[in-house]
Amino acid sequence: MNNWPNIIQNNLLPPRCLLCERPGFDGMDLCLACYQDLHRNLACCYRCAEPFETALPSPQLCGRCLSKAPAFEETHAPFLYDAGMRYLIGQLKFGHRQRNARLLGQLLAHELQGNAERPQCLIPMPLHRQRYVERGFNQSLEIARHVSRILAVPLALNACSRIRDTPHQANLPARQRRKNMTRAFAASALPDYRHVAILDDVMTTGSTVNALAMALRKAGAERVDVWVCARA
Repeated sequence: MNNWPNIIQNNLLPPRCLLCERPGFDGMDLCLACYQDLHRNLACCYRCAEPFETALPSPQLCGRCLSKAPAFEETHAPFLYDAGMRYLIGQLKFGHRQRNARLLGQLLAHELQGNAERPQCLIPMPLHRQRYVERGFNQSLEIARHVSRILAVPLALNACSRIRDTPHQANLPARQRRKNMTRAFAASALPDYRHVAILDDVMTTGSTVNALAMALRKAGAERVDVWVCARA
């Protein structure tokens, strides 16, 4: 009975690939060919998911994480932020394509199953209220809703907030990004959650998730992981 909504949807609105319009597969709005064309982040630092140029025989840390460990323990970023993944995320954030959130959540949850230790809750990257008014929704929250449902991990929607409306980070150097994020977040006490995971759409330098992880640790979290759809 729990699968009736999916059965009805797949019969009335059969999945169509959001990248090429061909029939989708496995209940997703993505065809098998486009799914196979997504670039995987297979060789990367296990802490920040920064891609390595060559594959390594065992999990390794990048030079940045070796010199200064971030406030989070592990990052799971199964895809690279290019080609199809860049399009899907960009159209969600700036084109208001809400269907993309479902697909991105399905893709992320599929990759996490069996590959990531389950946290006690998911914390979507919060938007400042001004940015929320401008955009009308929080893309990280929309993706997180689907991941939460598929993996049966609850959302902690009131665990933190963004208290500074920081400038867009896209074109800034890493040092300026870190400066922008100083005291950008506030987190409430987390008496029931010792292991949490931050969920976001894309991770570039890690400055934003690190700032949020620091706030969550101050609020009582003992372990903070990062789950993102793609790594730039």
